[in-house]
Amino acid sequence: MTRKTILLAGAAAIAVTLGAAGAATAQDKKPTIATIVKISGIQWFNRMDEGVKKFAADTGANAFQVGPAKADAQLQVQLVEDMIAQGVNAIAIVPFAPEAVEPVLKKAMDAGIKVVAHEASAIQNADYDIEAFQNGAYGEHLMKALGECMGGKGEYAVFVGSLTSKSHNEWVDAAIAYQKANFPDMTMVGSKNETFDDQQQAYAKTQELLRAFPNVRGFQGSASTDVGGIGLALEERGMAGDTCVMGTSLPSIASQYLETGAVDMISFWDPALAGYAMNKLAVMLIDGKPVTDGMDLGVEGYEKLSLDGKVLYGQAWVDVTKENMAEYPF
Repeated sequence: MTRKTILLAGAAAIAVTLGAAGAATAQDKKPTIATIVKISGIQWFNRMDEGVKKFAADTGANAFQVGPAKADAQLQVQLVEDMIAQGVNAIAIVPFAPEAVEPVLKKAMDAGIKVVAHEASAIQNADYDIEAFQNGAYGEHLMKALGECMGGKGEYAVFVGSLTSKSHNEWVDAAIAYQKANFPDMTMVGSKNETFDDQQQAYAKTQELLRAFPNVRGFQGSASTDVGGIGLALEERGMAGDTCVMGTSLPSIASQYLETGAVDMISFWDPALAGYAMNKLAVMLIDGKPVTDGMDLGVEGYEKLSLDGKVLYGQAWVDVTKENMAEYPF
């Protein structure tokens, strides 16, 4: 095995191991791999596209990314249908609503297309799902940070991109359970706030919450755009210093709010690395290589994957605050 460093635009170097067999596959067969994301045009999936493009450049595979113009399950289904019609060798998908794409992914698999999912640990019609980490542990981690910030007391609210988003709901459900067990003096207000991966929706939901629950002081976001909308609403009300906001996001979305204190901490896994890892796994499946517990994809955070059924878990999350956000310029 040889060691190679990937440089992605505007980011730190990413270490990836490429084997001779993988390079030969790319040169000789040039497999076609379509990565289908929840929505195009937002920073999270723009970053993932960098990883997909880097994989294509490194391996010679015909790897590309597509996504609907808005977060809509049926639009994603149509894109899968398009890829089946084009006869791609593999589909790597981040489903907006996993149950909505199950039938069309079965159709893809029946056509001999390999399917790798991400953020969909319960999906049935995929060869494998690859996750950056155990979702329950991540949700508990976010709530631990929120509870400590709030001093273990007060009202808080939770946000998800969609009520059908498997990963978002697993994070939030684990967070709520952790709060009940460890911060009994905290109370969740309302129900899960659905934002459709839209910062303006998160902003509007925050305004509604503040009107309905004027004492709410904690917020946990799940979609990458949630904390941006929450932070903007809090800034407008002059509440940045009186609240605690944690959630999944990227510095490119949340840095201005981390700077002002409207957002206290973001956590994330690098979407570029996830995109690269999905595509590398797809090539392994195309080549008929075994997928094993403890295997190393040679991608940072995915060096020692744990296999549970057909779900692979990495160790890829990082925490970012005002103090260290300059280390992650993407």
